[in-house]
Amino acid sequence: MEGKIISINISEKKSIRKKPVESAKLIENLGIYGDAHAEGGIRQVSLLAIESIRKMIDLGLEVKPGDFAENITTEGLDLLSLPVGSKLNIGDVVLEVSQHGKICHTKCNIYKTVGDCVMPREGIFCKVIKGGEIKKGDIIKVI
Repeated sequence: MEGKIISINISEKKSIRKKPVESAKLIENLGIYGDAHAEGGIRQVSLLAIESIRKMIDLGLEVKPGDFAENITTEGLDLLSLPVGSKLNIGDVVLEVSQHGKICHTKCNIYKTVGDCVMPREGIFCKVIKGGEIKKGDIIKVI
């Protein structure tokens, strides 16, 4: 199974929309260099499918990749079908799926701005097992 990177997104603060970048450096056991979530733990990198974002667009919301605070927007991968422990390969980078979705105890700025947030229901989180550079358009392979 494989897909591709539609967008790479980072932000300096948590709970806000992320801005797209052309490429990023992933640091082993930390996350994406320059992103507010790069602090270790099990939620180092977040992924959300463009297919999930399109569901929100179909409901009339004006949203785009990064608006749900995901680090990597994917296309062609059924993210929720990947069991925890699955490994993803992007060039030299290796990610390990560490969590499906999340619990939102409070309504973040994304929810308040957009009116809904698909990340808690349809996003996944990964740990960086092997770091390196990724760029928009890179192929993501399940290994």
